[in-house]
Amino acid sequence: MKSLVLYEHPPQPDGLSLQGHYLYKGLLENNFEAMPCNGRSEFQKEWAYKSFKPDVAIGVGFWGNVPHLVDHPKKFGVTPVPWFVADGWVANYHEELESLPLMLATSHWVKETYMRDGLSGKNIEVIPIGIDTELFKPIPKTNPLVSGLREMIGVKPGEKMILTAGGDTTSKGFQEVLKALAIVDKEFKNWKYVGKTWPSPSASDHRRFELGLIEELGLDREKIIFLDHGCSSEFMPYLINCADIYAAPSRLEGFGMIQVEAQACGKPVIATNAMAFRDTIVHNKTGFLASVASEVKLSEEWAYSWMGFPKKMIVQFPEPKTFAYRANHEEIAKYILKLFTEEKFCEKIGENARKWAIEKFAYKTVAKNMHGLIQKKLGLE
Repeated sequence: MKSLVLYEHPPQPDGLSLQGHYLYKGLLENNFEAMPCNGRSEFQKEWAYKSFKPDVAIGVGFWGNVPHLVDHPKKFGVTPVPWFVADGWVANYHEELESLPLMLATSHWVKETYMRDGLSGKNIEVIPIGIDTELFKPIPKTNPLVSGLREMIGVKPGEKMILTAGGDTTSKGFQEVLKALAIVDKEFKNWKYVGKTWPSPSASDHRRFELGLIEELGLDREKIIFLDHGCSSEFMPYLINCADIYAAPSRLEGFGMIQVEAQACGKPVIATNAMAFRDTIVHNKTGFLASVASEVKLSEEWAYSWMGFPKKMIVQFPEPKTFAYRANHEEIAKYILKLFTEEKFCEKIGENARKWAIEKFAYKTVAKNMHGLIQKKLGLE
């Protein structure tokens, strides 16, 4: 079976691009025939269809990418196999997706979201995103690349460090962790909290609210460190290994690559007991899942022409849809305190997390599983 992998190629340091990159890399390392291709370049795609002659075009994206990743391959007689995430709701292209012989979702929650919003789910299979467990691996704090980075950040030897990273940290649950730390600080003072963002207007806008919350909670501003720098994938394992806990109880997450990467680095992860985290984290074994304290539900939402609608318009929902979750900050505080004060337990959780990540999410394993699934479902050799 020959696979054309459609994604943001060459790879960029973002989730969808890395999702495609690791799939392509895994297919090659399993000795399967595969070619990478920029999913938005119609000229390059047409050349690949005619010259490489793939059996399938595996498209990485979300439902809004149907014209590029589903319709375009079909025009040239190539079977599309979209491997999609979800961004809160599925607004359009139901007929195109329902008619496919196979569609892949990155988690059971993503599959449930597509079904909630109108698809039957009969053709949807779940394949998790693969990560590089040799790049993301435990590195001792005594390593000068880690100890030097901790010093640059402002974390002193012996201080416990919590890390949250994202395009903007608010969407990753930063404010919920701040509320938890206001509780933790009453019993355990020797900590620093680091929020890593990628520079963007969204991150800047949210920062104002986070700074206000820090003041409102009476937290020591010196204990909370913001890193607003772009960086490469090769840098992130060192930053993760600076931390003792990776805490990101995200408000909306279709997979959560960095939570899995943190587990591969041997770090306990604290997340939300919802969405993809039910697939990626084993509660009380590789990390902790804090219960949902509240949900953000919407009864209407804007739809745009790029979504396949004739014009910009408001879509009314017969029943309100959940668009985001808020984790219980009191439970987050309990889990942080347990990991801070029970060091042997924390080490064991980290060891379990590393084994779990290798077993379930190593990119070569994921690529092999996907290749076999597509062959079986589509009857390909």
